[in-house]
Amino acid sequence: MLNHAQQLYDYHVWANNRLFGHLKELPKEAFHAELTSVFPSVAQTFGHIYLFDQLYMLVLAQVPNEEIFPKIPVWTGEAQGKSIDEMQQLFDGVAGQFRDLLQLTPDPDKAMTITHPKYGSLETQFSDILRHVVNHGTYHRGNVTAMLRQQGYAGVPTDYMFYLLERQEGKR
Repeated sequence: MLNHAQQLYDYHVWANNRLFGHLKELPKEAFHAELTSVFPSVAQTFGHIYLFDQLYMLVLAQVPNEEIFPKIPVWTGEAQGKSIDEMQQLFDGVAGQFRDLLQLTPDPDKAMTITHPKYGSLETQFSDILRHVVNHGTYHRGNVTAMLRQQGYAGVPTDYMFYLLERQEGKR
């Protein structure tokens, strides 16, 4: 049985995978097509989500910013020019690391302090930052849906309710 934090992250992975599956059904050009949007392409939007997930996984693991920030160009480079399958492999890797971290965090509501270089310190909880990661992914999956529609393609539902329904159906 998943605790709430694990289930929330499981939803994030499910929604990403559902969107990757949908993208694989579309012409390959849809992933890298240059658009006027929040990001220049669907691929670059996923690259941003990947970078953010990597960064906040280390924040949640309480790795100091001085060790995190030098990795940002590495993660950015890892996501550039990837195919859909290659991008999904990157996401699978970070998801495995996140799940390991969640297993090692018996109290998802544990207090923590994070420091943002521009906005200062925040007294918060592990679960709040995890929720931030999931909300960030949801926001940008919405961007991807809009970008697909801009190209003439339908999106795919990734709402939390659809995740819950699919989980329920899987238990029958």
